[in-house]
Amino acid sequence: MSSRFALVQAIVLIHALILGTIVGMKSEVFASDRSDSLSGIASVYDQSSGVSTASGEPLREDAMTAAHRTLPFGTMVRVTNRRNGQVAVVRINDRGPFVRGRVIDLSPAAGHALGLSGLIEVSLEVVNADGGAGARNVSVADRVER
Repeated sequence: MSSRFALVQAIVLIHALILGTIVGMKSEVFASDRSDSLSGIASVYDQSSGVSTASGEPLREDAMTAAHRTLPFGTMVRVTNRRNGQVAVVRINDRGPFVRGRVIDLSPAAGHALGLSGLIEVSLEVVNADGGAGARNVSVADRVER
C-alpha cells in the first residue's frame, strides 16, 4: 500500500512540474560550487505536520525547513526578510512553490523566525549545497540569526 502511495505522490509531483513548465514558471538554478543569491517572494506552507514532503520525510511545523523547485534536498539556505532584516537558515526538504513569482515555501517555524505574515520579499543565499548526510531537522533556536 505504501508503494502505491509513493507512486501517486511521484505522479502528482511530475504533473505539477510539467504544468509549471507549460504555464511558463521560471526556475532559478543555483550553482552548487559557489554562493549564488536570489530574491523573490516567500510564503509559508498551508499544510499541517505529518504530511510527507517530496524528500519522503514528514513535514514538521517546528523544523527550519523549506521547499525549493531546484535545489538539492539537504541544501542549507540563508533566507533574509528584506523588510525587517531578520535571517533564518533553512534546510531544503521539499519541492515547490508551484505558484508563479514565489521562490521558496517556508515551514511555519521558519516563517515565524522571519516575522512572516502573508507573503514577504526575501533574499536567498546558499550556505552549503552538499545535501549531506549531516543534514537534520533543526529547531528555531538552532538556526535563527538576528
